[in-house]
Amino acid sequence: MLMQLLMFLVDTLAGFFTLALLIRFILQWVKAPFRNPLGQFVIAVTDWAVRPTRRLIPGLFGLDMASLVLAWFTQLLMSVVSVGFSAGVTHLFEMVGTVSPAPILMLMILAVILVAKLACYVMLGAVLMSALFSWVNPNAPLADVVNAVSYPLLKPLRRWIPLLGGVDLSPLAFVVLLQMLMMVLERLRWAVIAG
Repeated sequence: MLMQLLMFLVDTLAGFFTLALLIRFILQWVKAPFRNPLGQFVIAVTDWAVRPTRRLIPGLFGLDMASLVLAWFTQLLMSVVSVGFSAGVTHLFEMVGTVSPAPILMLMILAVILVAKLACYVMLGAVLMSALFSWVNPNAPLADVVNAVSYPLLKPLRRWIPLLGGVDLSPLAFVVLLQMLMMVLERLRWAVIAG
């Protein structure tokens, strides 16, 4: 019971930190303003890790690769800890001397899938919040940030899906497509775990 509680706590903290890193990466990618409560919060939570990592991992084509690599590394560590707890810590230490590259590669791929899945949740949240803000309060303090994230995601769909009675159905189509992608990612996750 204590191990399950500890694992839940570690998983929650790692997920929260990864989410903050992904939001930072996405906000910089879409060039959203950071002078808002969400941007300031994300910087406060992640700056201690991102700034030193930028010395080792430079940006690429204007993308904040340090935040993205840190998000992946956090999920990789979480996967290692999860395997360690499920296999038993003592058994894990016995296996350290005989570790082959296959399980390490499996954990690295699993971390990529987990980061992609969390990125899907960020995009889903941004699109849903953007739709909600457009109906309720377009001038909300976070509306500019959410719209900056959701606009590039919905722009391709808006070319193909016309307004119906003045209602934009592109967020609904995006949510459906994103759910399909998340199902594929979940299948991949189980395939990597089983493989």
